[in-house]
Amino acid sequence: MDAVFKALSDPTRRDLLDELFREDGQSLGALEARFEMSRFGIAKHLKLLEVAGLVVTRRRGREKLHFLNPVPIRLIHDRWVSKYAEPWAAALSDLKSRLESPMEKIFEIYIKTTPERLWEAITDSGIRSKYQFGMNITSDWTPGSRFEMSPNDGDLLGEGENKEVDPPRKLVQSMRALWGEDVKAEGWSTITWEIEPVGDSCHLTVTHSDLREGANEQLYGGWPMILSGLKTWLETGEKLTTPGSLMYT
Repeated sequence: MDAVFKALSDPTRRDLLDELFREDGQSLGALEARFEMSRFGIAKHLKLLEVAGLVVTRRRGREKLHFLNPVPIRLIHDRWVSKYAEPWAAALSDLKSRLESPMEKIFEIYIKTTPERLWEAITDSGIRSKYQFGMNITSDWTPGSRFEMSPNDGDLLGEGENKEVDPPRKLVQSMRALWGEDVKAEGWSTITWEIEPVGDSCHLTVTHSDLREGANEQLYGGWPMILSGLKTWLETGEKLTTPGSLMYT
């Protein structure tokens, strides 16, 4: 967390995060045009934000695009704020969830675990329910197979297809939310889980893509809490007790 606090201590870096909050997935050139600073200076600040995990990058053709990653901020929230002020702070913690024009959302986190154990936590229904709002997920986890998401009362809240299954490295799923008429109307989107071993830990990237412009924030706004809960469970064996994490328990 030292790197996160260091990154947030500089006003220019906070302004860069605000700019990505306003419009996600910007190139270095686009960001440079919004600041009275050299290209080198902007690149240096972005590198520090990337090291802290607050910004992630993806290549799109010749361009390198920058995306805001709110997960480190969510972890700070879960470590300190939620103990004392969850009812007041919950509306402020998910910075990513209020963007007006999402197309693709990228979330990254480091978890001290093995790829095999992380894969199990993603695909095992009993474990999944401990960090994803109490929802169970059922599937035989073969390419082309169906998966369903439901709480203990049996209501179907989500469904989809496992497009690519490559344990313990990559899982690509199409998904349709069913918990309300508003999200049903959004149709299908794609969720990609990518696991990369790093020393005694894993680098997990979740990419939620194929979202329409202006998509309902319920589709992607919960990812910071889900991944924070996943990290907490794997590293401590405990469940988060924030209101959102207990939604369907």
